[in-house]
Amino acid sequence: MCDESNLAEWARQTINRRQFGALTGAAALAACASGESEIYAQGTQPGLKERGVSFATPDGTMDGFFVQPESGNHPAVILWPDIASIREAKRNIARKLAQAGYAVLVVNPYYRDVTGEQFADFAAFVSGGGFQKVGPWRGKLNAEAVMRDAKAVVDWLDRQDGVDQARGIGTQGYCMGGPFTVWSASAVPSRIKAAASFHGGGLVRAGNPMSPHALLGQVDAALLIAVAQDDDAKAPTDKTTFGEAAKAANVAATVTVYPGNHGWMVPDSPAYDATAAGRGEADLKALYASALA
Repeated sequence: MCDESNLAEWARQTINRRQFGALTGAAALAACASGESEIYAQGTQPGLKERGVSFATPDGTMDGFFVQPESGNHPAVILWPDIASIREAKRNIARKLAQAGYAVLVVNPYYRDVTGEQFADFAAFVSGGGFQKVGPWRGKLNAEAVMRDAKAVVDWLDRQDGVDQARGIGTQGYCMGGPFTVWSASAVPSRIKAAASFHGGGLVRAGNPMSPHALLGQVDAALLIAVAQDDDAKAPTDKTTFGEAAKAANVAATVTVYPGNHGWMVPDSPAYDATAAGRGEADLKALYASALA
């Protein structure tokens, strides 16, 4: 849920389950008021089918959660989660997108070390020493590793019933998953045609040839770079640097600072903002409708 610039800040916070329950309850009420209550639904939704999956990659066996409409062929989407990885909040985001007509795979980025859900929600992540636990796992997720994973994921998706191979693949990522979307698009430009980063960290890494912004020349996808307002305050030039790199590479990129703080898109985040999340969802669907046609 946090990029390198605010790991220490989040680690100092003390969010016990009772406090966090109050936060998420307030968010749920706000969501209901704005018409977004379905994001909190539990389990498979009508008209959808879902399953846990696993498949081979060059680095081992990746696992994930796959949800899609019960019938028909649909464009695929790769969902890269935040630092707390696969959990119900991410599965529900995937279900909601599947209801809009997409076959969505939520991947476990930590599969090299652990399988499946490690934290029930972000409160459990913080209270259970999540930063310390995932540190060694997260450290393995450099550009090269993610790009190898993206190739394996695309290969798997293209062999699944219900995935429309005639249409492009989308990818979306949250926090640490934000740069993964650009790395994915650069790894498989022939298939990944849309990438969205929500409050993503590390999109501009000065002096690093594998920085996402430095790889845009290898991308053939439309991009949505949704920046958190507090992240922008800490690194105000990053959006300009990324936008200029996209223009130079002739990549269609919308780089926008949203009126929400880091984590605003994720229902179990203390920064969740239902109004800003609704805008993000609408912008994501517009991106996919246009780029994955």
